[in-house]
Amino acid sequence: MTKSLAIEYANAGIRINAVCPAGIDTDMFDRLWGSNKAELAAKHPIGRIGTPEEVAKAVVWLCSDAASFITGHSLVIDGGFTIQ
Repeated sequence: MTKSLAIEYANAGIRINAVCPAGIDTDMFDRLWGSNKAELAAKHPIGRIGTPEEVAKAVVWLCSDAASFITGHSLVIDGGFTIQ
């Protein structure tokens, strides 16, 4: 859907991208993982769980002029978890 919409709206100057966060340290994450949080963190190449602030910074960058030539991209924010 991201790629289809990016193609459809590119000529209108509208950029369409997706943000795909993985394990992010939130209350919901704590409810789901609880005592297994450290074990899951160790499975990330970075060795920890991400923060909401890290996701927010990536979104701000993606919305900025610094990313003005990016459209149709899925930005995975997961500390390297999915590249393993």
